[in-house]
Amino acid sequence: MTDAHLEHTPLMRQYLTAKAAHPEVLLFFRMGDFYELFYDDARKAARLLDITLTQRGQSAGQPIPMAGVPYHALENYLAKLVRLGESVAICEQIGDPALAKGIVERKVVRIVTPGTVTDAALLEERRDNLLLAIAAGPQASYGLAWVDLGSGRFLLSEVPGAEALAAELARLQPAETLVDEAVAWPKLVSTLPGLRRRPPWHFDSDAARRELNRFFGTRDLGGFGVDNLPLAIAAAGCLLGYVEETQKSALPHVSGMAVESAGETIAMDAATRRNLELDTHPSGRTEHTLLGVLDESVTPMGARLLRRWLNRPLRARDTLRRRHQAIGALLDNRAYENLRERLRGIGDLERILARVALRSARPRDLSTLRDGLAAAPLLREEIAALDSPLLHALVERIGDHADNAALLAAAVVPQPPVLQRDGGVIADGYDAELDELRRLSTHADQYLVELEEREKAASGIATLKVGYNRVHGYYIEISKAQSEKAPTHYTRRQTTKNAERYITEELKTFEDKVLSAKERSLMRERALYEALLDTLTERLEPLKSAAAAMAELDVLATLAERASALDWSQPQLTDEPGLRIERGRHPVVEKVRAEPFEPNDLKLDDARRMLVITGPNMGGKSTYMRQNALIVLLAHIGSYVPASAAAIGPVDRIFTRIGAGDDLSRGQSTFMVEMSETANILHNATESSLVLMDEVGRGTSTYDGLALARAAAVHLAASSRAYTLFATHYFELTELANEYPTIANVHLDAVEYGEQLVFMHAVKEGPANRSFGLQVAALAGLPKSVIADARRTLAELERGMHQQASAAKLKMDDSPQLGLFAPAEPSAAERALEEVDPDALTPREALEVLYRLKALL
Repeated sequence: MTDAHLEHTPLMRQYLTAKAAHPEVLLFFRMGDFYELFYDDARKAARLLDITLTQRGQSAGQPIPMAGVPYHALENYLAKLVRLGESVAICEQIGDPALAKGIVERKVVRIVTPGTVTDAALLEERRDNLLLAIAAGPQASYGLAWVDLGSGRFLLSEVPGAEALAAELARLQPAETLVDEAVAWPKLVSTLPGLRRRPPWHFDSDAARRELNRFFGTRDLGGFGVDNLPLAIAAAGCLLGYVEETQKSALPHVSGMAVESAGETIAMDAATRRNLELDTHPSGRTEHTLLGVLDESVTPMGARLLRRWLNRPLRARDTLRRRHQAIGALLDNRAYENLRERLRGIGDLERILARVALRSARPRDLSTLRDGLAAAPLLREEIAALDSPLLHALVERIGDHADNAALLAAAVVPQPPVLQRDGGVIADGYDAELDELRRLSTHADQYLVELEEREKAASGIATLKVGYNRVHGYYIEISKAQSEKAPTHYTRRQTTKNAERYITEELKTFEDKVLSAKERSLMRERALYEALLDTLTERLEPLKSAAAAMAELDVLATLAERASALDWSQPQLTDEPGLRIERGRHPVVEKVRAEPFEPNDLKLDDARRMLVITGPNMGGKSTYMRQNALIVLLAHIGSYVPASAAAIGPVDRIFTRIGAGDDLSRGQSTFMVEMSETANILHNATESSLVLMDEVGRGTSTYDGLALARAAAVHLAASSRAYTLFATHYFELTELANEYPTIANVHLDAVEYGEQLVFMHAVKEGPANRSFGLQVAALAGLPKSVIADARRTLAELERGMHQQASAAKLKMDDSPQLGLFAPAEPSAAERALEEVDPDALTPREALEVLYRLKALL
């Protein structure tokens, strides 16, 4: 201990010792009814929490900045700090102030960080809260390990390259991330919220193996299937050390590890997840996302599972077919309705069991667990008559749990208080010793009434009262005017302004007995509560399995409800290559728009692999492309789809290149972002991939852009052979259908009605004949003078292009002398056309002119 340290008061020395052990986090130091912060922590907390910054005397000759929060409001302040990405060390009084010689002993009992919180008040109940660790390897390979302490799920994976890492980060969206401080991380990692840099030795692979074997009680890690993932093991070792360091308790609910392999899923990069708006939208409005349409889950754990399914569509077709079949069974006779009602009262058992394991479960957690387990037999009844192997397997996983439900029903009062510390949680009749101690406490009031009557009669003082306060205990009160009549065996205990208070031997004996009973009652209740948590922890694995099965039932029932409410149909997963969707709709656009949605078909197969899509802006090209990608994705989470029918062959990846903006964090312009995303697609798309390409090449000059768009389309059609929807305003690309048999043209049309432009939103075969760019600009509100000027410019450009085309044709003519020295004679058709006045023709005359021109040609 330094001399400077010794200059501080004993209390501040205690604080500084605790703070030195946790320099990077805010230290909440318990002092009576407050948690106090000092020095820089106080200044920071005052700014972040908008609380008052004060001073606490002096220590070492200097004033001590101080800020504090009431202990009973701790969760509110922790929630705000965690949302801001801060971590907090909770330093509690662990000694008894009444027995302490000098200052009471204090100790950091846990560290609350964004990725390790499990308290209900600090978490979003419908979103996973993940702590992630990343280990870097050679050739830009990465090992990942992540844990959800709220459920005990511990998962590992390895990915090759920065693009694959970005895709995983976009999927997982961790609340907190641990990285090696010695590695130069790319910006996509270094700008993550809740980033924690750890020393390199925390990522040592050999040490990680030893620690993981110690934690799981195994001799090796072969049983977890992670032996060939050294980078993931290194990340897992760092992760485990951090969790044990912050929780300072056993973690019995983290009972194993599992590997997530990229080959099990339909891969989607970060741009694809963003463009398809699966669970996030630029506006921040969840209802404008696919999750917003799907999530009618009745339990929080079901909502979290649905989000995981949506972000990790599977390729395991047997699993998906079982889900489709289960949804069909739930739709029969609307069986999902009663099942959802049964599930509605279940509660968040997954996170409750995590808090049981971490010894932080509150009384109402136990009553919710009791009610949820009591509902298990009712779930079995709802599913017994349904024809679905998956549903029956889930009910078997839930099990019976009658013993656990009976234990909790006997132990916990029907409506327990919020906190356990004041007692009243354990039910009467559960423990004979507790009942006796409570009887002593509850009969005290009757005894005091009887004592007061006896003392009034004995003393002759009619105004005598028997009372109690927390400071002085029980007393007999006599007014000042009557105090001279106090019997001699009364001993004065306290003098107030208007009365004297006394104690007698009988009352003192009673006080010792009652107060002792109250204190022993609370101690006994705490012991019973801890024993109850011990018993539940011993039965944790089957309880966790039951909670997971209930969550899956909730998701399947939700998907059945959505299929019924939104008129979705069961997709067919075929082994034949291709995509065939009849009357498909965009699930989000259909829900948020007021007018009816125009369905459209899609047909891609081995002979027809690319559609070049043309048509006006706002005509529905992007909607059409995205809806087909979402239909494919929904089929691969096991959901029904927004189409009258869908047959979907094998799909390994979904790529999108839709829209772009500057990526300032990576120093990339809009066009650079566009080309980076295009390069990723061209390098990685296979003949089983679905590719959406929207307006490639628009970020540069017309000819450069056209050349790049054409080359990208040809590569996808001829080399990658991916299923491709290629939307463009380059009408020149429609010629590709004449050169490549696997390319076809489709268009979305619009018609002019007077000055109005009406979008048909219907996909038709063949290329569009107009782009309607000026009409769309007019709809957007450009001044009429600007539109008129644009029309003139367009006419000049088109005339110039026509003249250039004519000149080019002349140069290719077999009679060069005519092209060089004399103007070409107009053809008979051109001469005839010059004589026609279109405005003077009747429809019949116009048709005759058309036939005549045709004959002249």
